[in-house]
Amino acid sequence: MNTSLTALMQACSPRFSKGQRRIAEFITTHYDEAAFMTAARLGEEVGVSESTVVRFATELGFAGYPQLQKAVQELIRSKLTMVQRLEVSRSRMTDSEVLRQVAAADVHNIRHTLEELDEAAFDSAVDRIAAARQVYVFGAGSCKHLAGFLTHYLQMLLGGQVRRIAASSQSEIFEEMLDVSPEDVVIGISFPRYSKKAVQTLHYAHSKGAGVVALTDSPLSPIAPFAGDLLTAHSDMAAVVDSLVAPLSVINALIVAISLRTVDRTRPKLEELERLWHQYGVYQSPEETENESV
Repeated sequence: MNTSLTALMQACSPRFSKGQRRIAEFITTHYDEAAFMTAARLGEEVGVSESTVVRFATELGFAGYPQLQKAVQELIRSKLTMVQRLEVSRSRMTDSEVLRQVAAADVHNIRHTLEELDEAAFDSAVDRIAAARQVYVFGAGSCKHLAGFLTHYLQMLLGGQVRRIAASSQSEIFEEMLDVSPEDVVIGISFPRYSKKAVQTLHYAHSKGAGVVALTDSPLSPIAPFAGDLLTAHSDMAAVVDSLVAPLSVINALIVAISLRTVDRTRPKLEELERLWHQYGVYQSPEETENESV
């Protein structure tokens, strides 16, 4: 569910039956509970039959109840507080199930991301980033760690033309981006709960004519309208922790694709890095490990 579904229920409400109105009221008020209820359970909760719940879904234009349920689940990812997420986790799994259920959710997210990601948008994003004069990377909250990971590898490949926007206030972000131009690319990463800073940052980049690559969970994401290339990755997990495994997989693919696209100009950089790492002993060598174990 998202704000458009709320509007859809309001628009359809004049033709709802009394039972359907009760369903709509329950979903609006208790979306965190409704998101994981079967049609039968939801019907029992509001005092209607399972078939009434199914008809309610089709009345809204969904193919069936599973599609309506998925729409409701979209709402909780953007609206649930941390405490509510914790309560949802507690109601859905026990301590003994956590590892398997969380891992299974991550596998599910990667599988669905691979099935639904727009490959043309992915290829376009790779071309755009590889050709940019300057690449800015932004992510807030838990997404700032994805932004840091992406920046680390892009700087290895593309050098000083890549920078992560690390400012904490919106005014400082604008100051860092003051020289952004149509020759530049801004990569924005945002997943529920969406950061206002991410929305404002990409809005500014778009207004300056810069290329915008957005990595988010849905075309309905508030950063999606500003994207020249929209990359979507599933992050479905109503838990205290955000599921960012699928987004990280997309980032890994971006890095590899850019490395292949720019191999001629990046090979000398990487060879020089390896020489410096060896010269200054940056990494533990197998020989040092063997000597220390003797």
